[in-house]
Amino acid sequence: MIVYGIKNCDTVKKARAFLDGAGVAYRFHDYKTQGVDRDKLAAFVEAFGWDTVLNRRGTTWRKLPDGVKDGVTDADSALAVMLEHPSTIKRPIAEGKTRTLLGFDPVAWELALEMGEFG
Repeated sequence: MIVYGIKNCDTVKKARAFLDGAGVAYRFHDYKTQGVDRDKLAAFVEAFGWDTVLNRRGTTWRKLPDGVKDGVTDADSALAVMLEHPSTIKRPIAEGKTRTLLGFDPVAWELALEMGEFG
């Protein structure tokens, strides 16, 4: 299992604590230190939609120039912004055995564990 995110993100911390508490082995991929793989991010965008993967609620998004934000109109433009500014990627993204989840919802994650989709 791989958990993608940013080490200092509070939501990522909650998700990692959940997995640690459940005894689930996982590898953590920190976008800030390990970068973002374009193909992997494109796969997440294809699976969830660019408007879901792009975090427009965060500080990084709000600090972007209006011209950059206004230019995000499709998957390609969203990918370009997320690659340049990894903090604009919704997190965490958890890639399990048979299922990938976007964001941390303890109920959904617990269900994924029970169904054997994580781990």
